[in-house]
Amino acid sequence: MQQQIQFSNISGEKLAGTFHDPANNSRRGIILGHCFTCSRHTRILRDLSLALVEEGFKVLRFDFSGNGQSEGNFSESLYSKQVKDLESAVSFISSHGVRWIGLAGHSMGAMVALLAASQMDIIKGVCTLAAKASALRSSHFLSQGQIRELKRTGRVNFISRGRNLELTEDFFADATKYDLSSIMPSLSQPLMVVHGNRDEIIPVENAYQLHQYRKVNTELVIIPGADHMFSQDEHRQEVVHRVARWFRDLASEEGF
Repeated sequence: MQQQIQFSNISGEKLAGTFHDPANNSRRGIILGHCFTCSRHTRILRDLSLALVEEGFKVLRFDFSGNGQSEGNFSESLYSKQVKDLESAVSFISSHGVRWIGLAGHSMGAMVALLAASQMDIIKGVCTLAAKASALRSSHFLSQGQIRELKRTGRVNFISRGRNLELTEDFFADATKYDLSSIMPSLSQPLMVVHGNRDEIIPVENAYQLHQYRKVNTELVIIPGADHMFSQDEHRQEVVHRVARWFRDLASEEGF
């Protein structure tokens, strides 16, 4: 069963989600986070949701505040706020009988999943898809002119996926709080790092860097020929198959 739902974040904003329930009284579940300026409806998240349901998981994919169909302003999309959004998603899925919870995220959603897992012992496993090895900096995607605008006015406008969007200096100041090289070595949960070696947005070297940060209990999976969105069916299906089986095996080892 699949249903469109809403739940509130810590700010009282309504977050939109799609909840997949295999209707087998499963106590294991996965929460999926989307990429920067994306939504829960990207193909990789939709396909992964279906594969996880087939393995007996309840699955929640949702739009971070200010994105997709969720309430909130995009300009307030701080990493810190998105981690809180993810914590609210954990509360939602827990209220539906889930006792074993895994996190997976694509691109920026992967970074948020790692940060949330480092703060929540309840999380049992984490999978990153096309993740960056560091928080997003202004130099990563803004032009020199936009960077000058940000320094001069404290905010910058840009276009992504056909939307006119704005970020403030608060976003980049918040990003500086998070250093995965220091956070990941203390990450207690099993980790799966998945990346395409033809990723045109976040080069595959980021996956190798993440693996270097925490080699123990970390599985590195490189998909030959895959791009950032895993847009080719064969690549996407390989990803969802391997990720779903990895989570299934983790949960089964703990009796779920």
